[in-house]
Amino acid sequence: MSSERLAALLDEYAELEKRLADPAIHADQNTARRVGRRYAELVPLHKAADELEQARADLVAARELAAEDPAFAEETDSIAATLPALEERLAELLIPRDPHDAKDVIIEIKAGEGGEESALFAGDLLRMYTRYAERHGWLTEVIDAQDSDLGGVKDVSLAIKTKGVPDGGNGVWSRLKWEGGVHRVQRVPVTESQGRIHTSAAGVLVLPEAEDVDVTVDPNELRIDVFRSSGPGGQSVNTTDSAVRITHLPTGVVVSCQNEKSQLQNREQAMRILRARLLAVAQEQADAAASDARRAQVRTVDRSERIRTYNYPQNRITDHRIGYTAYNLDLALAGELDGVLDALAGADRTARLAGDTELTRR
Repeated sequence: MSSERLAALLDEYAELEKRLADPAIHADQNTARRVGRRYAELVPLHKAADELEQARADLVAARELAAEDPAFAEETDSIAATLPALEERLAELLIPRDPHDAKDVIIEIKAGEGGEESALFAGDLLRMYTRYAERHGWLTEVIDAQDSDLGGVKDVSLAIKTKGVPDGGNGVWSRLKWEGGVHRVQRVPVTESQGRIHTSAAGVLVLPEAEDVDVTVDPNELRIDVFRSSGPGGQSVNTTDSAVRITHLPTGVVVSCQNEKSQLQNREQAMRILRARLLAVAQEQADAAASDARRAQVRTVDRSERIRTYNYPQNRITDHRIGYTAYNLDLALAGELDGVLDALAGADRTARLAGDTELTRR
């Protein structure tokens, strides 16, 4: 393990601890939350380093006692046996972690091939992630949505955030970052009169929600258009130009929102999504420049480019990246996703320990 890296991180931990003890920092809640998140990320490392240091000190003391009294030899062996696991744990914590792990997320779900059935499936995914968030005590907010005729969603943006500082720096992103890609469903659609199984798909994009310090947006680089809403939104729908479309001219990123009744509210929501997308673009560019890029999440809703399949007749969920299969689709759709997410996190951890920074996608 890198002693220099460990020393630097422990110094950072001590400095953050001092900052959080200063009442002045809490005058700025954004700064306090950011510092608190980073501190929480380093708590497990600090604890593991302390435990290893204590075990090594205990071993030295036990050996000194054993040299004088052989009866202590058994205790010496017992302490020595704990060291490999402690060293492995600390080495794992020293592996550079995803810098966004403590962040909240914005999930975008888009219906793809399959028409109305795809929109219904997109609605199922929306409910699945909402229920998963509820199970973890997270907060959810639909930022923008375009509903379909049969109760599904054509396009929806869902914000998910933790309450306060996430334990150990493990925020929503650390769990749901695996969900980006094409999700395929195999079932008999409600629109199918012959009882035949159809395959359709929905695309999921997971973005870490950006804070003001993460992305600087120059107002002069934005083109803002307003138009009339075409969906739910109260009495103002189709009567006022409350919907907002924002184009970031340097990158060509376009975001629109129409769910809120006022133009100002829609603009604020659109800016949230825009900042998240720009953060993702900046991260991809930085990764590419360092030749250590995370593979881009699948953005095209093509049924052949799937990361996961939901098979209703077999009650089966299969993640094709790691070969994970379970026959509890009903539970997964009800928000019990920890089985597949734990498997994905485990595969990623194994890859990182082996020196590979990217979870293998199949």
